[in-house]
Formats: sequence, structure tokens, C-alpha cells
Amino acid sequence: MSRIHDYSSLFSLAGKTAVVTGGSRGLGLHAATGLILAGCTKLVITSRNADACADAVKSLRSLSTGAIVLSLPANLSSPSEVERFVKELTPMTDGRVDILIANAGATWGESFDTHSDAAFDKVMNLNVRSVFNLIRLCTPLLEGAVKRSGEKARVITVGSIAGLQVGAIGEHGTYGYAASKAAVLHLTKHLAIELGPRGILLNAIAPGLFPSKMTGAIIARSGGEESLGKESPNGRLGKPEDIVGSVVFLCSRAGEHVNGAVLPIDGGKHVVPSWVKL
Repeated sequence: MSRIHDYSSLFSLAGKTAVVTGGSRGLGLHAATGLILAGCTKLVITSRNADACADAVKSLRSLSTGAIVLSLPANLSSPSEVERFVKELTPMTDGRVDILIANAGATWGESFDTHSDAAFDKVMNLNVRSVFNLIRLCTPLLEGAVKRSGEKARVITVGSIAGLQVGAIGEHGTYGYAASKAAVLHLTKHLAIELGPRGILLNAIAPGLFPSKMTGAIIARSGGEESLGKESPNGRLGKPEDIVGSVVFLCSRAGEHVNGAVLPIDGGKHVVPSWVKL
């Protein structure tokens, strides 16, 4: 039965349990903030840095929504750490995860001629392999949420515009990073087909440049926020609310028929041909 007139609940995440990897700062913290404000009643964040996790938990609790906010630090680039994380996550969530945001990632910029195998391996391990392992091991928890609520569980992977177009080359080339983000976007489509029949919807977001600790050096080298913003048809770089709105939409009833999609969040820059000057 259609609930088209129940608009008040269309973007609500009331009662949901969510997990955000890389949730202590940047895009992950923006996503976590949006999930809490949309009504999630339990949220677990993770990153490698326990102190950063603790600071993020304090920030999220200060939103005063009454949600339970917990952290479970882990280095998800290691398969054994992914296994430990999910094992300890299970009792923390009572065997139920309605929303999983696979955001943890790393980048690396270096000249093609000196780009080491170790650097390439590091980026691919965290950005692709760990995402696959995390989703695979969390699937029973996602299915547990489906059984209890009767509603679709959601997984959002965090790619990048660099996975849709050619990224940086030259002295600070992001060869491994761009390849990893293209891989995770395609992986998301495969898993959407695999897990959709189990009641789990998978979508990816592909952010452009958002000011953050990770992108600070890139933005500075490229002329600053104002200059880079002018390269987008929307005339600016990303803002926290751009991540919040996109994530809440995909995780809520409003996005219940969206599966296997890649949502660019860059103001349209990825569709601007290289020869066009805005």
C-alpha cells in the first residue's frame, strides 16, 4: 500500500541502528551527523585513531537527540581487523544493522615513475578489499535488521568523482586512489544485485572536493577553495549538508527504490568537458 501522503516519515530514520566507518572526521562525520539528526537511535563509528573516535562521539552526543553513540576503533585495512570489528559490533548492535556507511578510505599522491607497490597496495586494501570484506561480514547483521523491521537495510559505499573521470596525474598522481574508487563503484553495482533480493539495498556516493583534512593539501596546490569552486557549474565546493542530504535520502523511505546507483556530489563538475571554461 502506498504511503505517499505520509510525508512526515519519508526522510525519517527513527529507530534505526547505523554504522559508519571512517566516522571520526570529514565526510564520515558529516554522514554520521545526518543519520543522528534524521532519527537513528543507535550509531557506531570507527576509525584507526581511538582518540579521534572519542572526540567524534562527544560531538555527536552533543546533538542531544538521545541517541546512543558508540565507537569501536579498528584498522579496517587488515582482514583480521575487519573480522574483529564485526565480531565486537554484533553484541553492540544486538545483531541488527539497518544502515552501513562504508566510508573508511585513504589516498596517495606521487609521481608515476616513483609510485611504490606498497603505496598502491595500501590504498587498494583499504578502499576496495576492506569494503568488500566489511559488507560480506556485516550481511548477517543487515539481514537481522530486515527480519526485525520488515524494511530494507541500506549500505552506502563512498567512492569519488575520481572513480568516474581521470583524476590527478603528474607529480601528485592519484593512480591507485582513482583505480580504487572506480573499483568500489563497480563493486557496489555487483553487490546491489547480489543483496537486493535479501532486502539490502546498495548505493554509492561519489563526492567531489569537500574541504577536509584529507583534501586540504590538494585544495591548496590547486589554487584554493574559491578558485576550485568556479570550476563547478554550481559555483562552489562541497558543504557538509550536501553529504547529509544525500545520505539521509538514500537511507530513508524516500530512497527505497534506489538500488545500484552512483550519486555524484560535485555540483556537476564531472560532466564539464576539459575544454569548457566556466
